[in-house]
Amino acid sequence: MTQLTGDSVAELFAGAVTLAKNGVKVAPRGMATREVFDVHMLLTQPRARLLSAPPSRILNPAFAVAETVWHLSGSDADWIFNYNGRLRQYADDGVLRGAYGPRMRNWAGKVDQLRRVVEILTEDADSRRALIQLYDPALDAAGHKDVPCTLGFGFRLRAGHLHMTTSMRGQDAWVGMPYDLFFYTVLHELVAGWLGAELGNFHHHVGSLHIYEEHLDQAEQLTSLTASEVMPDLRTPWEGFDELLRHVYELDATGHPGWDAMTTTMRSYQLWKIGLRGTAWGQAEQVDGPLGPALTSWYQELNRRAGSSSARTTAGAR
Repeated sequence: MTQLTGDSVAELFAGAVTLAKNGVKVAPRGMATREVFDVHMLLTQPRARLLSAPPSRILNPAFAVAETVWHLSGSDADWIFNYNGRLRQYADDGVLRGAYGPRMRNWAGKVDQLRRVVEILTEDADSRRALIQLYDPALDAAGHKDVPCTLGFGFRLRAGHLHMTTSMRGQDAWVGMPYDLFFYTVLHELVAGWLGAELGNFHHHVGSLHIYEEHLDQAEQLTSLTASEVMPDLRTPWEGFDELLRHVYELDATGHPGWDAMTTTMRSYQLWKIGLRGTAWGQAEQVDGPLGPALTSWYQELNRRAGSSSARTTAGAR
């Protein structure tokens, strides 16, 4: 097993990309890939969760936030496509069958696994049974397009600190990993808050860490990274949590500074999409913490792509 340790997601990302691009060549589903088996990552500051690695890797922070809200609220609704339209290619009849939310919050229509984690560790602080299962053979052997990459989560409360472990069958280091770690560490922070615990270490186990060969040229441009800034506090009471998520999804103020930054990030992006670019940019500049600069970087990237597209169109017309 290979071990990577970092104080921030930026450090883990740099290490994971370097590791994956030097991996063994394989081609699952005919897609050329480099792969490394059995990687363990340790993140010591889970709130340093937002990657910023321009110019080679620029995230859409509005999607990172929206996907997190989507998972936490237990949803598989199609509104997530408003933040990442590419997900539609993995949907069956318009639904992402591997969506984490329903499995986490309403397993088999019966169990809110997130609630049970809090209940178990409240009743027995030393328990090893505080688990959330995501992969379901009864569903995932059916042949639908979207199969969860994440197998599940484990939580251990020790000496007043909550430690979290994620287990994945596979992870794309370049595209998926930065978004995955954003969601996982928000979940970690929330559960710690509900238990009145300090935030401990985040452990991340990946069976197949990989990078697709189409991204290798971009990965080669990743020469140096600045450590991810620690994000504002997102802890909030369990009672009223689902209502808070509803406000964020509806792009309304919550009264919680950290979650209001998340709401404004989503709202700004929706304004951008309908062409209100100046208003969207102005809202992005008002977002506290690292989300604001990340969003303006994303808008700059979208403008760059639009400019490149226009240049190609003009050249073709000649």
